[in-house]
Amino acid sequence: MEYVYAAMLLHRAGKEINEENLTRVLSAAGVNVDAVRVKALVAALSEINIDEVIKSASTMMAAPVAAAPTPTTGAEAKPKEEEKKKKEEEEKAREEAALEGLGALFG
Repeated sequence: MEYVYAAMLLHRAGKEINEENLTRVLSAAGVNVDAVRVKALVAALSEINIDEVIKSASTMMAAPVAAAPTPTTGAEAKPKEEEKKKKEEEEKAREEAALEGLGALFG
């Protein structure tokens, strides 16, 4: 995880994410640097627009505001429960899609 944090720090600072810069940041943080992991992360990030991934992940990860439950009769409860379950499944699917995108970003 330190490698990803170092890459994000370089990105935020406007520095190029390359092997040399990533190694320097990790060394400064006291991490024993694995050159293979550095090379793999740099290669994985070279094809990704980090700003776009961050932007899409933040919109996908936003949690909907939950409304207070209202009392219902038995006949009304079933359709509302089904709608609620459907919305929860859709939200879960969106979160999984966002996490997949992040997984592709961070290898």
